Amino acid sequence: MQTGYKKIVIKVGSNVIAGENNLPDETVMDELIRQMAQAKKNGTEVILVSSGAVASGRSLWQVSEKADPIARRQLLASIGQVKLINTYTRLLQPHGLICAQILVTKEDFRDRMHYLNMKRCLGTLLQNNIIPIINENDVISVTELMFTDNDELAGLISSMLGADALLILTNVDGIYDRPPKEPGASVIPVMDGTRTDFSNFISTEKSNFGRGGMITKCSIAQKLALVGIKVHIANGKTPGIISAILQNQPIGTLFVPKANQSKLKRWVANSEGYAKGYVVINEGAKNILSTSGKAISLLPVGITKIEGSFQKGDIIKITAENGQTIGVGMAQYSSIIAQTYLGEKNKKPLIHYDYLFLYD
Repeated sequence: MQTGYKKIVIKVGSNVIAGENNLPDETVMDELIRQMAQAKKNGTEVILVSSGAVASGRSLWQVSEKADPIARRQLLASIGQVKLINTYTRLLQPHGLICAQILVTKEDFRDRMHYLNMKRCLGTLLQNNIIPIINENDVISVTELMFTDNDELAGLISSMLGADALLILTNVDGIYDRPPKEPGASVIPVMDGTRTDFSNFISTEKSNFGRGGMITKCSIAQKLALVGIKVHIANGKTPGIISAILQNQPIGTLFVPKANQSKLKRWVANSEGYAKGYVVINEGAKNILSTSGKAISLLPVGITKIEGSFQKGDIIKITAENGQTIGVGMAQYSSIIAQTYLGEKNKKPLIHYDYLFLYD
């Protein structure tokens, strides 16, 4: 039985690519490429989000640990990205496939026009049977410009392209029901996308090369599930892992999605990190938004406070009076105008329903 996925994003972590000697393991990379080629042959579009530039750089050049950490990362990423993409290019050739390198930063997702331009580029590559290989541009991504990790980037790309599924390939078998090292620990096969107590049973330890951890992966998976995208978290070193997932075999952990959201709402849902400000709403507005089950917009009458400076088209967060973030949306006018409308009736929505996404 096949999953029927027409478009998938595959995120490969640094610890999947790296071998025991901490150098890129081409045997693993070749096996993953073989499965991607087979998926494409079966009619599935494939987008690859690959870590490994810094790890590849470490295999080429030794940098003193005393060096400035930002400069060290920039140096390793600069030389390592060349090796990484050349390796993928060489491994794809026997399958008659070519790849394109796409390096991005958070800035590429902040602006709607930038976002649409990137989406158009990726769409053109897929139409021409080219595999986009996407990575964060670690050469210029520092501090506030950095993604949490490539899991966040893969989630944004999945949402942007309307993927059927995101496959997060890591060096563990999935999400465990307790710390993996504890006796009796087992992989949770299915998550319904509403569980939030990840820290109770997931280790906060991060990978040797990457910045992320399993809690980040779960948070990204949960967010994508809310907008209708399936997420598989599985061990990328397991032989045939991609093929097994596409054949609907029970392997790893699957986050089951809710009903599909519009492409615009998918973009809004994944844009909280780019919010220019936030609004506080009263309890009445919160109850209406969360329990009505209808297409409700956020009106100024329910807003008690506005923080930050934003313009029409900017993303803003919606918070309850207790400080809890309950959603995000695209402002329909500036914060200056919003301040003049604060608490008033019969004013146009600050966030129209079409541009509003609420968390469960």
